[in-house]
Amino acid sequence: MAKITIGVQVRPQHTTWDAYQRAWLRADELGVDILYNWDHFFPLFGDPDGPHFEAWTQLAALGPQTKRARIGCLVHCMSYRNPALFSNMAKTLDHVMNGRLVLGIGAGWCKRDYDEYGYEFGTPGDRLRNLERGLEIIRDRWTKDPPLPVNGTIPILIGGGGEKVTLRIAAIHADMWHAHGDPETWARKSGILDEWCAKVGRDPKAIERTCAARPEHFDMLDQYVSAGATHLIYGWDSPWETKELEQLIAWRDGANAGR
Repeated sequence: MAKITIGVQVRPQHTTWDAYQRAWLRADELGVDILYNWDHFFPLFGDPDGPHFEAWTQLAALGPQTKRARIGCLVHCMSYRNPALFSNMAKTLDHVMNGRLVLGIGAGWCKRDYDEYGYEFGTPGDRLRNLERGLEIIRDRWTKDPPLPVNGTIPILIGGGGEKVTLRIAAIHADMWHAHGDPETWARKSGILDEWCAKVGRDPKAIERTCAARPEHFDMLDQYVSAGATHLIYGWDSPWETKELEQLIAWRDGANAGR
């Protein structure tokens, strides 16, 4: 039976760099399994024009400072970086991190980011086709650009719950899959991912299932686990109070004691 792991998305908004760095290192000290940021150019809530930091630079700066946690983004937008270059960026950081990188990728959705930074937003179909083609390029380059990733490849986390396209792409390419929703909704999406795995010839057990662990859902954590989630991700914001995070870590340790 798979162990339960806890991730924390340390949201890079409405903070200073020094405070943000302290939050990352504190979460690592507390025993978080994976540390994430997000790939946006402006805050998603609060003052829309408040302080904000860029995703990949954060990972490169803070990842090597962590001692035990894996690192990643929940999730990078495929539209913002040439996929061949992106593959090399990921491989390089994977070597810097001695194999601790998780590459989270999604199709993109935040129109303001696209508009203000000069990317073509297009249609959902455009962005999903771009996601699928980009994943193919990234995985291909990892097989032939020396040096190869530390462990031969890098785990790919795909975020999204679109039942006709996103879950099909996840069935083909994902090592981890993340979606939001209450336990019933999440379980239904996970079941559809299983169906897509059967269609594309992939073992559904090869894809780790992850979900959001919001404080209002803490009393439902066991329901997510019963539905198949083994990685639960907490969203953390300034001023970086640790009470809820410590509660979640304690729940993980108790849940794993009987596994």
